[in-house]
Amino acid sequence: MKVVTSAKIRRDIREQLIKSYSELDFQFHTNIDEAEVDLFDADVLITYGEDLNDEHIYQAKKLKWIMVISAGLDEMPFEAINKQGITVTNAKGIHAIPMAEYTIGMMLQVSRQAKVVIENEYNKKWDRSPTMTELSGKTIGILGAGSIGQEIARLSKAFNMKVIGLNRSGSQVKNFDEIVTKNQLESLLKESDFLVSVLPKIKETNNILGEDEFFQMKKNAILINIGRGNVINEQDLIKALQKEEIQHAVLDVFNEEPLPKENSFWLNEKITVTPHLSGISPQYQPRAFEIFDHNMKVFLGDAEKYINLIDPEKGY
Repeated sequence: MKVVTSAKIRRDIREQLIKSYSELDFQFHTNIDEAEVDLFDADVLITYGEDLNDEHIYQAKKLKWIMVISAGLDEMPFEAINKQGITVTNAKGIHAIPMAEYTIGMMLQVSRQAKVVIENEYNKKWDRSPTMTELSGKTIGILGAGSIGQEIARLSKAFNMKVIGLNRSGSQVKNFDEIVTKNQLESLLKESDFLVSVLPKIKETNNILGEDEFFQMKKNAILINIGRGNVINEQDLIKALQKEEIQHAVLDVFNEEPLPKENSFWLNEKITVTPHLSGISPQYQPRAFEIFDHNMKVFLGDAEKYINLIDPEKGY
C-alpha cells in the first residue's frame, strides 16, 4: 500500500510514520509536481489541499483516501473526488489554540493601543493620552461556534466577557452565553464590542458582512477576521471605517492572497493586516498527524470511525 505526500512533512514525523507503519510504502514529496510520479498507484494522499486539480484526481486511479492536513477545503476539486468515490478527511480543530490566542492577542492589542504605544516608544515620545480600554465586561460575537470558536469563547470567559455565538442549528455550545442562527445575526451585531469571524469559504458565507451589517454594529466595535476573506465585502468595510460606523478591523485573511502591495488596507490606520498566520504554530503538524494516525487505523480496519470525515458534495 502506497502513501504519497505532496506536503513537506517534518523529518521527525516522517521517521515516526515509517516506524509506526513499516508495512506501508511512504513516498515523501514537498509539492504536487514532485508527487505526480507516484500518484498513479497511490492509495493514500497527504496534502495541504490547495495543490490538487481534476487532472491529479483522475490520474490517481487507485486513490482511496485523501488526508488534508489543514482545515481549509475551498481549493479542493470535489466534483472529481466525488465521481471517483474517494474518502476525504481534514485536520479541522488543530488550529483552535493558536487562532484563539491570536484573537485574544489582537483584542488586547487594540484595547491597549499597542500600535500607538510601540510607535511612540520608537520615537521616544512620552504620551499618556491614548485611550486604554479593558476586555472585562465587553461582549464578543463569534461567527462560527466550532472548535476554534469554542476555544475563543473559553479564553474570552477568562477575561469576564459575554460571549455570543452563531451556528447553523442555534444549539447551545459550551462557554457561550448565547447562540443565534443566521436569521438572528442583527441582534449579535448590535450587541458585540468585538466581532470575530471564523467562518469557512462556502457559498452561504459570501459577503455575509457588508454595508447593512456594518451599519448595525456599534461605532466602537472591532472586527477580527481569521476565517476566510470571502466573508467580508472589502469595499463596504472601507466605507464603514471611513464613515466611522466601526472603529477598527484586524484582518488575517483576504479575497486575494498574498495581499497586493498596492491594496489600501496596508496603509489604513484603522486596519491591522497580518499575512494569514493566525493558525501558525510549531504544534501544527504534530496535531494534524494525530488525526492522520487515528484515520489510518480506520483505513486499515483497526478502528471504526474517521475523524473529520468530509462530505464531497457539500465541501465540508
